[in-house]
Amino acid sequence: MTEDGDGVPSAEDPALRLAGRLRSLRTTSQTGKAIAQRQLAEALGVSVPLLSSWERRHDPVLPPEHRLAAYATFFATARSVERQPFRIIAQLTCDEQAVRDSLLAELTGLRESAERGIPIEVASPFADDLWRFPATQDITIVCAELPDRLLTQRPFTDPEDPDYAELYRYSDLDSLLELHGHIRALNPSSNVQVRSGASSLEPDRYTGHLVLLGGVDWNQVTAGVLHRADLPVRQQNRAEDSDVTGFEVAERGALTTFRPVLRNQGYRKVIVEDVAHFGRVSNPFNLKRTITICNGAHSRGVLGAVRALTDARFRDRNNAYVRSRFAGSDTFSILSRVQVLQGSVVTPDRTDPDHLLHEWPVRD
Repeated sequence: MTEDGDGVPSAEDPALRLAGRLRSLRTTSQTGKAIAQRQLAEALGVSVPLLSSWERRHDPVLPPEHRLAAYATFFATARSVERQPFRIIAQLTCDEQAVRDSLLAELTGLRESAERGIPIEVASPFADDLWRFPATQDITIVCAELPDRLLTQRPFTDPEDPDYAELYRYSDLDSLLELHGHIRALNPSSNVQVRSGASSLEPDRYTGHLVLLGGVDWNQVTAGVLHRADLPVRQQNRAEDSDVTGFEVAERGALTTFRPVLRNQGYRKVIVEDVAHFGRVSNPFNLKRTITICNGAHSRGVLGAVRALTDARFRDRNNAYVRSRFAGSDTFSILSRVQVLQGSVVTPDRTDPDHLLHEWPVRD
């Protein structure tokens, strides 16, 4: 293993990485249950000592490829552990098959790297979960702060008020609550902090992993980063809070605009469909770190971008789709529809073409 300039591991023995991945599948898998070695060994039709040798933290044995295929099939569906003894499901649904294919590609890739002696870069933008980052690396969630004209309409936002609450100054609080807990759970050894995009970040925060919530109108960090990012997507500014704007995509000499859908309800307009933007790029201030964008034309779109990878019903298939769709790309972008029913967000399904508005890089 090697280290980068700040003492953080930058490459890892792929055999150890594979062993760790197999352990994590068994102990914290998407099946929703921690599985004992004995239970998994029985389902795979192998002995406990053999399975243990594949998971060893030192000098692990490489499993045969057909065993990795069995792993991928087993962990592609929660139906494997619905009843005991646990078992491999012969017929998978389309969603489960997509998860299996992605997981098998990951495991066999690690095995091939181990056989060839190629170290694995742990700062890759892809992991088993897009919100899981290498251990101990700093993560900062940058939120938009409401402008003064709106803060005056909210109670408890004056720092001199005895009941002052700093978070009341932020927009997208539901997205922040959803995302902060998820990131903290997946990165227990990392320093996860929340900062305002309206005030200056400490210099060290710019060089860690950045997660940007909200758009260019109120989040100055989002505006600055998107200016530097190599993405064909730009958010339109709103001159007035009531303006309906969206996202522009400049591609192949053409400009396409995607806007939310609103309808009249009495004397006001209500949102029916928002536009969500999820993107990941290398951090221009530190290429060994990443910047992740969760944005929307309105707050419902921001929440949709977040929930696509936090909602327990959709996150596994959406993670698998992104890893498969953008494999080999350290920069990617997704614009998607976010359906809104009576103010509630319906989580986007990345595997449903009807939810997709635009992806970049384009398919070959």
